[in-house]
Amino acid sequence: MATAHPKLALRPYLPSDLSMLVEIFRASIMDLTGDDYSEAQQQAWASRADDAAVFAKQLGSQLTLIALLEGSPVGFASLAGRDKIDLLYVHPAAAGQGVGRLLIDALEKLAGGRGADKLIVDASDTARGFFEKRGYVAQQRNTVLAGDEWLANTTLHKQLTEKGDAR
Repeated sequence: MATAHPKLALRPYLPSDLSMLVEIFRASIMDLTGDDYSEAQQQAWASRADDAAVFAKQLGSQLTLIALLEGSPVGFASLAGRDKIDLLYVHPAAAGQGVGRLLIDALEKLAGGRGADKLIVDASDTARGFFEKRGYVAQQRNTVLAGDEWLANTTLHKQLTEKGDAR
């Protein structure tokens, strides 16, 4: 029996998730960012997961959450330190179904619980609107070298606590 609203859930990253997260990472870049980045830029960006050991170390050294749709991984996000969103990737087949929102809501709560008063993200041009709709404010434009390609992104901040709010 089909459900009208598929069930989304979260769980922590496990080393056995690596190959699935590499697949989500690459599919998200190649299928969702074409309006903002050239094919060469997309290839260079996606190649950041070519060294599985380095990618696994990045995922394992941060608080990485996996979004599950009916039990299958469809997205992931990570919090570096207590106040920086490092990764947010959603499989194209699950885009627009609330996966990114669920992941970022969780990271915001976890960051607040860790004492962060604001969250910082370097968002791709594709993801910038998603973050701005959630209250993140652009601070500066950046260019990042990926392989032989330069990619533009924007640093955004979101205040989690009121100024002067004692924690």
